[in-house]
Amino acid sequence: MDNTAPSTVARPRIGKHEDRSALRKLGAAVRTRLQANPRVQTLVDEGAELYAVGEFLSPAECDRFIGLVDEVARPSSVFDLDYDAQYRTSYSGDVSFADPFVRSISRRIDDLLGIEPTYGEHLQGQRYLPGQQFKEHCDWFWTNASYWKGEKATGGQRSWTAMIYLNDVEAGGATNFVHLGLSVPPQRGALLIWNNALPDGTVNYDTMHAGTPVEAGVKYVVTKWYRTRKWGG
Repeated sequence: MDNTAPSTVARPRIGKHEDRSALRKLGAAVRTRLQANPRVQTLVDEGAELYAVGEFLSPAECDRFIGLVDEVARPSSVFDLDYDAQYRTSYSGDVSFADPFVRSISRRIDDLLGIEPTYGEHLQGQRYLPGQQFKEHCDWFWTNASYWKGEKATGGQRSWTAMIYLNDVEAGGATNFVHLGLSVPPQRGALLIWNNALPDGTVNYDTMHAGTPVEAGVKYVVTKWYRTRKWGG
């Protein structure tokens, strides 16, 4: 599941900036590693840190992942809302980490970012049909929300997000970073990476993003979120 952060009102109180030191250290380490990699393109470096890697997955790997997503896809949810709220209308599910193929791709992402594998959540696949979307939200956790106690005990705050587009989409389905003025269209095999925190270790409200409605075709992505310490899920 994902948390939400509505953008239609003034920025609300997010709660205490917990795990700040860990977010600062992990942010610096990953930033240095990505910026030294010639395959990594910097999309945004002011206000937020957003990177991309083209052709991270091959067409064959994308097709294989699409099949796995179709096997596990169920109506998506968020921490505080259900599917009927129409906030997130896609289908999603964790792909099996017991699958050697899934483990190999997960480790490839770990190695690119240089993050300890145990900090990563399981890969989650998402499928969007025409008209489906995920409205504006942030990936980090609201520490004044009821779910935070459980998340704090099972890995803490989310640090980095890595999302792979598994197919091109006929129309719509872009990832829109609403406060950065950036809209990223789906590109088969491309990996999008962003830091959910600022360099000082406070969570970054400007990472708010939306999966805009698919207008034609189907959109498939797979996402991996990282925590500030070992994930206990």
